[in-house]
Amino acid sequence: MTTPASSMTAIRSPIDPVRAIEVAGAAMVEDTLRRILVVDDETTIRLALSRFLRTRGFEVEAADSGSAALEAIERQRFALMLCDLRMPGMTGLEVVPQALQRDADLGIIMLTAVNDASSATEALNSGAFDYLTKPVELPDLQAAVERAMLRRMRTMERRAVDRLIREEVALRTVQLEREKGALRELTVSVAETLINAMEAKDLYLRGHSQRVAELGAAIAAELGESDHVVELVHTAGRLHDVGKIGIRESVLNKNGPLTADEFSHVKDHVKIGLEILQPLGHLGDALLFIRDHHEHWNGMGYPHGRSGEDITIGGRVLTAADAFDALTSKRAYRDPMSAAATLDYLHTQAGKLVQPQVYEALRRVVERGDLPTLPQS
Repeated sequence: MTTPASSMTAIRSPIDPVRAIEVAGAAMVEDTLRRILVVDDETTIRLALSRFLRTRGFEVEAADSGSAALEAIERQRFALMLCDLRMPGMTGLEVVPQALQRDADLGIIMLTAVNDASSATEALNSGAFDYLTKPVELPDLQAAVERAMLRRMRTMERRAVDRLIREEVALRTVQLEREKGALRELTVSVAETLINAMEAKDLYLRGHSQRVAELGAAIAAELGESDHVVELVHTAGRLHDVGKIGIRESVLNKNGPLTADEFSHVKDHVKIGLEILQPLGHLGDALLFIRDHHEHWNGMGYPHGRSGEDITIGGRVLTAADAFDALTSKRAYRDPMSAAATLDYLHTQAGKLVQPQVYEALRRVVERGDLPTLPQS
């Protein structure tokens, strides 16, 4: 009979985020593709663009129509496609989605007349990287090509990392069905490693999830919750921000207040996190705690606007712990508040943001100062 210890030797270790990026980067190095497809029904433009790009070290193929371009993409891979918007037969707008369907990694730059700006915008919304207006200035063309090549590389790298993450989560789910007890910590650590990788990109977020987990567990214990609930709160604290891997970095790292649209985008991280963690059903009530960690005692939180005791105890605790850590952490646009000042502020939010009893438990934990991760007053 196979013991849990021996069976664990066949299990892959959790994702190393640095290794995942190195693997994706290696794929980028191997992808030395410098082939560009120029699509334009005007011969002079095709020839001029092709000649210039060849002088810049690119391999160039030309197509005089949208259908010819799609046939070329089916024959071989291209790094970029320069495509005219207005052509007889199939237009550039029709070519873009069909080209991306054939090769999702294809970078596309549109060529347009001045009065085609609205159509060019539509092409960008369909997946094109950039557009240039005719007549094309060669320095502008070179700059656009360099931008598109870089964006293509980053997109492929992100897609490779995302694929590794999805494969790893799927693997953990299958293993969980075989050995739930033995794999519980491993599956949690996968998601936590992703969070750590995300937090590592932002100096101001580093360690946030671990601090929230430890403070949340201390508050739950202070409230007299069972060891089981305390452990669930700790697990939920470690994973509560996993959904932020689906939030744009430009929003997460913004040096200033968020707009209404940006804040709405950030709020999606709760839903994204639950979708990521949904296969890990063994997390039990920890998933509900993660769901509720932005709900407010007065019902003004998100994503569901729950209030009072309709919010899980773990959600109420994590709301307080998350708020405390956010206020006592430095941000690019403000200095951290002291522990004492933060407690004073959260006292004004008792009965609004946080449950009064949870606030009192938080205050006692902080004033005792027996958690090493707590800031100094």
